[in-house]
Amino acid sequence: MNPMNPQLSLRRLALPALTVLGALLSGCASTGLPQAQQPGSPVAEQPVHMTTARTSQPSAVAKPATTSAALAAALPQVEDSLQPGVPVDLNDSSARADLWQRVRTGFAMPDLDNALVGKAEQWYSSRPDYVQRMTERGSRYLYHIVVEVEKRGMPTELALLPFIESAFNPQALSSAKASGIWQFMPATGRDFDLKQNIFRDDRRDVLASTRAALDYLGQLYGMFGDWHLALAAYNWGQGNVQRAIRRNLQAGKPTDYESLRMPDETRYYVPKLQAVKNIVLRPEAFSLALAPVANHPFFLSVNIDRDIDVDLAARLAGMSEAEFKQFNPQVNKPVLLAASTPQLLLPWDNAEAFSRALAAHQGQMASWTAWVLPRTMTPADAAAKVGMSEAALREVNKIPPRMLVGQGSTLLVPRSARHDNDVSEHLADTASIKLTPAVQLRRVTVKARKGETLAALAQRQKVSVEQLLQWNKLGAKANLKAGQTLVVFTPVQAKTRVASASPAKRSSAARSAPARKVAAARSASSQQKPSRR
Repeated sequence: MNPMNPQLSLRRLALPALTVLGALLSGCASTGLPQAQQPGSPVAEQPVHMTTARTSQPSAVAKPATTSAALAAALPQVEDSLQPGVPVDLNDSSARADLWQRVRTGFAMPDLDNALVGKAEQWYSSRPDYVQRMTERGSRYLYHIVVEVEKRGMPTELALLPFIESAFNPQALSSAKASGIWQFMPATGRDFDLKQNIFRDDRRDVLASTRAALDYLGQLYGMFGDWHLALAAYNWGQGNVQRAIRRNLQAGKPTDYESLRMPDETRYYVPKLQAVKNIVLRPEAFSLALAPVANHPFFLSVNIDRDIDVDLAARLAGMSEAEFKQFNPQVNKPVLLAASTPQLLLPWDNAEAFSRALAAHQGQMASWTAWVLPRTMTPADAAAKVGMSEAALREVNKIPPRMLVGQGSTLLVPRSARHDNDVSEHLADTASIKLTPAVQLRRVTVKARKGETLAALAQRQKVSVEQLLQWNKLGAKANLKAGQTLVVFTPVQAKTRVASASPAKRSSAARSAPARKVAAARSASSQQKPSRR
């Protein structure tokens, strides 16, 4: 590999030739940790921004680069997108240091020392394989989080919080629908500008969710003035913590974290973080070993200006799809939209491979696009309109059986002569799918005839005896009386189109469509986490 300039600034660095980029990135990749460091374990860093020099074309076929000069001109430029102008010297001794020591130096929260901390320490120390997997995953992202924490003047214990929340798994999804390494609930994610639609879920985006989580934690610390209470509010909800504090104040009791009455999960939350902190401080005391983590950037941020299939992007980067999604976990569909995901995160070596291959690529970039339904349709009708099988349409758009797709819904469909555009920024940010039952139920009442049994009435109404019993809360041995009123739900076929040519008639027809629906009651799962984010 070519040596790297030891004081190379990455601010808008023009690359005059292909060999310069190769030398830059391969040199970066060669200056990692000592031999003990595993190849996949250097950590995530502030992304180094790569702005593609290719110009957007109206078609999906990239303009060919036929000469070495043209190829060099098409290669990206490089800058540090979080710290523009700051030199990145991977040969410097600080870059070769162990990031864990930097984390330890930044610890600033008061310590807890109670039985729950000991319980958590015992749990982790008895599972060394779990700790190893967790820290290996975290090594991809930890550097970036540490830098973001330090920029805000926060204690570095917060950089360990994803160990507690998700074991640093970006795809983690709780039973309460909290998602990502920081485990944001959908509503709180939207409060902190984490987009969630059919194309992407920014709660799983490591960069975006880290920004949002630290914004939220800073807001909570400003509210409570105490990091333990801020963490309790992050887990349990700020309103719940405020009410617990008011109860203690009214009772003349202390209002610190350990004195408040709270759910067991929240009671155990800060002790678990304290246990991880203690392990980071003294791993040998718990018969554990923490592999060194590089104190320098691990991944680059590479701009794209055209939609591109996920499998193609992974191939151009020389990665499997599974590896590619570890760095770009926010993507919901098999295509990356330049309008909503303009940057890909890639390890150093793979970013070099991707930039070379993307500049030279001459084929189709994306085989998918978005289509907005002009009217409510069955999946079979929609599939026929775009030339794909119903099964394929259902699978890629996650349409369950016996559902209609509502007017204005956005579906992912194959590109064709009629549908061949990149997805617009507006659609990429607002796309949704509206599903309604293909068969709705209408509540009617019927009267039992003289001598009619449950089985006979069920047969007459074309329902099952079990349904009659459930709807009317009857016992299995119930006898009907003549004239007894019973409730029956009968199916009504949902309308899939408004049969009118004029707008006025369409509005009238839409207003007259059946509006009665039966809402299925949902029981809250006893295993769900308390309302928190």
